[in-house]
This record gives sequence, structure tokens and C-alpha cells, in this order.
Amino acid sequence: MSYANQSVAVLGAGESGEAAARLLQAEGAMITILDSAEESRLRTKIDLLSAEGLRVVAGAAAERESLHGSYEASILSPGIDPVVPLVQNFRKRRIKMVGELELAYERCECPIVGITGTNGKTTTTQLVEQMLNACGVKTLAAGNIGPAFSARVRQSKDLDLMTLEISSFQLETIERFRAEIAVWLGFAADHLDRYGSMEEYYAAKIRIFENQTSEDWAVINFRDKLPELKAQRITFSAYVPGADFELREGAIHFRGQRVLAMADTKLRGAHNAENLMATLGVGVARGLAFEQMVPPLCAYQPLPHRCELVRTFEGVDYINDSKGTNPDSVEKALVLETRPVVLIAGGKDKGFEYDMLTDLVADKCRAAVVIGEMGERIEAIWKDRMPVANAGWSLEKAVQLARGLAQPGDIVLLSPGTSSFDMFKNYADRGNQFRALVHALTTT
Repeated sequence: MSYANQSVAVLGAGESGEAAARLLQAEGAMITILDSAEESRLRTKIDLLSAEGLRVVAGAAAERESLHGSYEASILSPGIDPVVPLVQNFRKRRIKMVGELELAYERCECPIVGITGTNGKTTTTQLVEQMLNACGVKTLAAGNIGPAFSARVRQSKDLDLMTLEISSFQLETIERFRAEIAVWLGFAADHLDRYGSMEEYYAAKIRIFENQTSEDWAVINFRDKLPELKAQRITFSAYVPGADFELREGAIHFRGQRVLAMADTKLRGAHNAENLMATLGVGVARGLAFEQMVPPLCAYQPLPHRCELVRTFEGVDYINDSKGTNPDSVEKALVLETRPVVLIAGGKDKGFEYDMLTDLVADKCRAAVVIGEMGERIEAIWKDRMPVANAGWSLEKAVQLARGLAQPGDIVLLSPGTSSFDMFKNYADRGNQFRALVHALTTT
């Protein structure tokens, strides 16, 4: 649909909102970006966007604009919760609303690989991009990984596939969006600060399959019991037998054929084995040979903050898994460890329950160190099963306590199991500070 010469409100001044605004402006739409953040916080961004001819309205003025402004359509950024007044005012006025993912999809000129799941999306998206390009299938990664889909969709005419990392927030507002290859990495508790229940979160996620046909492919985690799908299935699991892709004795197998040894890659852990399996599944759906796919996967350099070995000090490996922002990620980081672990966990209270981890943590961990808003609650759950030290609101203290608890041959693992915003700017800030603290350790 063309929005040329129409007055369009873009809700949200984040990366997706900016990209959508520029995309529509280039098509001849008259754009206003509305954001509920105070103008003082957005001053630099407002100045930059204004220089491009994009009007930005912030704070209380944005809410007034949503009540009284004259618009023919609105574009919803995925980071904006649909329950906020800014969104509800447009809906009450029955002004057409389109999600940023749907907006870009309407303009996409190539098939799509859509990758979703609670954990592993970014790593898998990068793996798919690297593998496909190395195999001669021209693709670009976009979406939740950044840059936004709207920022790259005009390049789609030159691609064989567009590879998208897709969040539940993006899937909430789809209408016709269709991924010819949809990847479901797995489902676990997360975002309960936005969704009223796990069922509501699941309902958003599962929409990735909504518009698929019998000619499409679904690459899915075998452990999740999904409803009947129209698409052809390729399954994977590093934990249970019976899937098309399985992990046996440290190697990935496809229907009995040994394909890839984990030791030949730069990735560690069963969760990364599943990310590799999902990537290989995309290749199988495209008809690629394993001989083509394996070399670029072995060459892939993992992203920071995802089970990243920071340093071996005094015989102890210090691992940074700051991207582990829900309990499922803690489980995946721990489940295949054979050495004793001193776990650093805790952060912002997102409503998660940690009881489900107690048996695993007690089995795998010598001790735990808890931090942040969740610290006392986690301590109360785990303290009867294992030693737990509370570092309060200090990551530096947590590192020192973990050092004191660890023995040569152990692992100190930062896998918080929740988000970072109680103490840090984001998970990367948390991980960077952990890395710096570990490198600052000296022998006394």
C-alpha cells in the first residue's frame, strides 16, 4: 500500500520508528514521529530528524497529538507497548495502524527467513546470514538484530533471501507477513513485564507460522509441542532423541549422518548446538549440501556476552553470559557443564520464578552469588540447597565473592537469568563491566 501524500504518524522514535519514518518519507508521505519520552531525553535525536525534514513530537505533547492530530494512518514500532495511551488513542479514533514489520513486508521483493524464539535469535540470525552468503545465496540480516527491516527492505530486490530476527513484539501486529522459512528456536518464560501471562506471550510468538503454506518450511525445536502447521517441518534438539538434527557425542547428526563436530566450531554449549542445527535446517530447506554449509559455520566468531570465555585466572574459567536474560538461558548455560560452577545471577525483577532452576543449580553449582533487585528472592529460593552469597547492588563485590568461592578447575559463570536495567544500561554494559572486573583481578 502506498502512503504517498498521506499524513502518517509513526509511534516510537527508536531504531524501527526512525527507519519506518525514513522509508515512508522517501515514498512521499508526510511524517510525524510521536514518542512519550520527555523532549529533553530526545533532544539530540529530534534535532537530527528535524534536519531530515521529519517532525518529532515528544512527551505530553505527543499524547495530545494522538488525541487531536489529523492522520490517515499510523505505524507502530515494536518497542511501544500497545496498551499505552499513545497507541490506544489512535485505536479509539479508528485510525489505520500497521506494525513496522508488516510495513516493510509489504515492500519486500524477495522471500524471507524469519527467526524467532525466546533465546538464540541473534546468534542464529548471524549464522544464517554468514552461511547463506558463503554458499552463494545472497542475503542480509535485519529486524530485531538491527538494522530494522524498514532500513534494509529497499535492498531486497537484489537479494535471494532476507534474513530477519523477529521478536514477539513485532509479531503482535502482523496481518499478511509470511516467512517462507520460519525458524522456531524454542519457547520459555520471558517478557512477563509486557505480557499478562505465558499464554499471551506464546500467542504472539506462534504467529510466525500464521500465513505459511504447504510449500513453506518450519524449522522447529523438537522439544516444543507446537500445533499442526501447514508448512513442511525440519526438527532439531540437542537434548532429546527423535529429531531430524540431534547432538550425539559432541557432534551434530542429521537423520543419522554425522554433519558437524562442535569442537570444530568456536561455539560452546548445547544451546549453541541448537542454533547451529537451526541454521543447518535453513540450508536443508534451501537444498544446500552440508559440504557447503559446514565451513562458514566453523569460521563463525560468536558474539560477546553469550557464554564468552573472558579469562582463565588461578585455574578458573570466567564466562560472560550477560545476554542470559531469562531462566531458560541459565538452564542452557548450565545443563551440559561437567565442572563445578560458581553462578552469578540476578538483576531486574521481571516476574520470573526461579524455583524451576533449583535442582539444576544445586546439581551443577558449587555456590551462587546473587545481585540486584532479584537478589534476595533468588537467595531465599536456593539457600537451603547450596551456599548463596548476596553481593547486593555491586557487581564488583559479586566477582570478588565468586573468586573466593571458586576452586581451581571451576567455572565462574555470569548468567543473570533476567534483564540488567536495575543496575546497568543494558546487558552489554553489564557484560562489559564484568569483563573489566575479571581482567582487573590480580594475584595477591
